[in-house]
Amino acid sequence: MSRLLLSVLGCCLLATPTCGAEAEVKIGTKIDKLTFKDIRYLTRSLDDFPDARAFVLVFTETGCPVVQRYWPTLKRLEKEVRAQKVQFLAINCNSEDSITAMAAQGVRYEIEFPLVKDLEQRCVKVLGVTRTPEVVVLDQERNIRYRGRIDDQYRPGGSRPAPTRHDLKEALTAVLAGKEVVVKETAVDGCLITHTGSASTKTPITYAEHIAPLMQKHCQECHRPKTPAPFSLLTYKQVASRADMIAEVVSQQSMPPWFASPENREFVNHRGLDTAERETIKQWAKAGAPRGDEKKLPRAMTFPDTGRWLIGQPDLVLSTADHELPAEGDIPYRYVFLTHVFLNETWVQGIQILPDNPRVVHHCNMAYATLGEKFSVSNFLTGFVPGGQPMTVGGETALRIPAGAMLVLQIHFVSTGKPEKCKLSVGFKYAQGTIQKRLRNMLLADHRFAIPPGAAAHPVSASKALDHDAVGIGLFCHMHLRGKDMTFKAHYPNGKSETLLMIPNYSFDWQMGYRWRDGQKVFPKGTRLECVAHYDNSPFNPFNPDPKATVRDGPQTYHEMMNGFVFYTDANEKLNLKIDPRTGRVKK
Repeated sequence: MSRLLLSVLGCCLLATPTCGAEAEVKIGTKIDKLTFKDIRYLTRSLDDFPDARAFVLVFTETGCPVVQRYWPTLKRLEKEVRAQKVQFLAINCNSEDSITAMAAQGVRYEIEFPLVKDLEQRCVKVLGVTRTPEVVVLDQERNIRYRGRIDDQYRPGGSRPAPTRHDLKEALTAVLAGKEVVVKETAVDGCLITHTGSASTKTPITYAEHIAPLMQKHCQECHRPKTPAPFSLLTYKQVASRADMIAEVVSQQSMPPWFASPENREFVNHRGLDTAERETIKQWAKAGAPRGDEKKLPRAMTFPDTGRWLIGQPDLVLSTADHELPAEGDIPYRYVFLTHVFLNETWVQGIQILPDNPRVVHHCNMAYATLGEKFSVSNFLTGFVPGGQPMTVGGETALRIPAGAMLVLQIHFVSTGKPEKCKLSVGFKYAQGTIQKRLRNMLLADHRFAIPPGAAAHPVSASKALDHDAVGIGLFCHMHLRGKDMTFKAHYPNGKSETLLMIPNYSFDWQMGYRWRDGQKVFPKGTRLECVAHYDNSPFNPFNPDPKATVRDGPQTYHEMMNGFVFYTDANEKLNLKIDPRTGRVKK
């Protein structure tokens, strides 16, 4: 028995990789390269902080209770040393935490410094950390000067009323003073980091049997001809030629696009692959994208042949003239009236704005105007935005266009480097049957904000109360290039509050709506609907036009907007309107 034990121990001591031990990373090691993903799924590095005199790298995960308890301590210390050009980074290293989940934690705990993702745990290995919330301090030359705990207050089994040692603060003070750190390394009482690898499978994964069904389930709705997607994923050849790219984007969960916090799964248009599906695609790509037995291919999906009309063949189409666009520079917003007057009240259940050259249209808003009536935000009908879907409602709900209305488009064109032309068409699907509810919207907006230069998470909020019982239809968020996150909340008359939606890593290029099931959300009269947004005007924002500028409300992308739309119906409304499906008018 003793010989067997010695044999096993000898194997572990000699065969280090088999035992899972990591080579020690010594204090004083110079870190030449450290890369990670930001909340926008972009690869970043320490080079993005050229002015930093020191770095504090905090390793985190969303589920570790010790991490959660230390957020206030980290926030206070970061604010104390910010003016001394100390750059804090929270590096999420848990394989099951998505980038969206990481960003959502930052919103909940009001973290102002960057949260980044160590997707393949390379930062963990390079810096030699083992637990969360372990911290590493680098000096200006990126040498490791301290590694260990934040202080000795919180542990998995309990806590002290106050710390007796401030290890991180003392190490940072020494580094900034150009002195030697006295205590260079400390033990960390936190959550052990599990080193994950790609799971192996004994069953060969093939396109025909495993991948084609996933493409149909999650991808082909958008990735097919005559849609905004840049390429199709309908055939083996199309998918296999992009296998590694597909594996990358599904692994980091940037595709399919979905920007709501992970707990916001109640929306009917929720997108996303589960863990097993993501792993299947990764294993298939790693194996060289095998085709498999074509007899096992699922039956090809069929899609309605309506061209680019996602609402189906329209009952009415109105178009603008061709717009001549310059090759470069900002193009001021253009306002265009469509040459059509709705002589009668008209009810519609689908509207789509369709540019014939979508690459030159950043967004387009459409509203109605009537002679002698004051224009208001409630006149808004729909819009065209990157990643958005056409306005559609069904059942006994429809959108009303009043008699005498004309439609006006607010068009934001962008230059592409060469002269362009673009014509926009608007298609309408008339309502049919009996309509009981009118689709309404409430705009939660602030037009008086001023975002200071360099602010990493500047808050802006707005709220309104409902003057009647309402049934929620959905939510929509619009900001510009500095938009970071937006949260919708409901404060009910009984004193309770609820988070309706958190978008923790807002994307200017994927502005999608979030829709509830019919009748899912009911808001009693007096409910106050609130929208809270944060803006990143810091140099770390990769899309920031000018981090030294004070940013105010305005139409261009170098300005900002804070628009939170709530779509709903009046719960007590009973219109009982019989609609002619050929005209959208009320039957006499």
